[in-house]
Amino acid sequence: MKGLAALLMQYIRVRYGRRWSNREAFGRWQERQVLRQLRYVQANSPYYRELWGDRPLTQWRQFPAIDKAAMMKHFDRLNTAGIRKEAAMEVALKAESSRNFHPRIGDITVGLSSGTSGSRGLFLVSEREQAAWSGTMLAKLLPGPLWKAEKVAFFLRANSNLYESVRSGKLQFEYFDLLEPIERHVERLNDYRPGIWAAPPSVLRMLAEKKREGQLTTIPHRIISVAEVLDPIDAAMIQETFGLPLHQVYQCTEGFLASTCRYGTLHLNEDVVHIEKEYVQGELSARKFVPIVTDFSRTTQPIIRYRLNDVLTEAATPCPCGSVFTAIEQIEGGATISFIWRAQRTGDLLRFSPII
Repeated sequence: MKGLAALLMQYIRVRYGRRWSNREAFGRWQERQVLRQLRYVQANSPYYRELWGDRPLTQWRQFPAIDKAAMMKHFDRLNTAGIRKEAAMEVALKAESSRNFHPRIGDITVGLSSGTSGSRGLFLVSEREQAAWSGTMLAKLLPGPLWKAEKVAFFLRANSNLYESVRSGKLQFEYFDLLEPIERHVERLNDYRPGIWAAPPSVLRMLAEKKREGQLTTIPHRIISVAEVLDPIDAAMIQETFGLPLHQVYQCTEGFLASTCRYGTLHLNEDVVHIEKEYVQGELSARKFVPIVTDFSRTTQPIIRYRLNDVLTEAATPCPCGSVFTAIEQIEGGATISFIWRAQRTGDLLRFSPII
């Protein structure tokens, strides 16, 4: 009951509250959230406490950045729940092999990232964080209010307590295992007839092909691309086939980082994460940056100045929705053929994309 109450409170807060008139006012609010998070992390995470040393928290932008390798190496001392990496990995792998996705250690949900960047990461989420994540996800992705009946099909490599927690009231949620053949998915979709599909773009592309072949007879009213980098060619084909705009979610082990607004523009979820922009230098890369994530909504496995290996491109013009959150034109992930390095003399980030 507490979890449901927390979910509803977060849903209302994100969907109907928190409006900022300008970017400056929002920045001041966000800074307060980050500093509050840092005080908790400094007191409860031995790894971060030692990493930061005696630096004042107000200088947090100068703290050393970490990455997935550092997070996994120092997992035991980074998390605030006292959970060891070996125990968490054992629970997560057992859940994957048995396809029984309710892995917990005490009241902490344990999961594995999909590994699309080349390596897999563990994540830990408390019941409170799970409820907050669910409320945020529902507020940003449901086209209608929470109390409206809705069927959702979620295509994932592995299910989780985290994803199961989005069930609420009249919301029906069905997990589609990516290990099953596409023909089985088509059969289930035709029978279940969900209004919302959330799937990797590679799966959406196959479903679009089945629709063109006449095997898939149902059409949703919202399609959401998740987990993989969305190629513009695939996006065009999927949108043309179903006659719908294609929405996106930028979600990974490091947090719920971005989602699309009603105009289909991808915005950073800067009401739950702070994202520093490490710009890629070069004449053609003025709007491209590597994100450094500080999540001020998670305390069990704190994410502070965490550098991703993705490259994001800021939108060239403001979104008509009027949001103060940064609009993103494109996400380039590990599948993109590009190289980024730091110039020895200037320290600038440089990027090279070969022409094939």
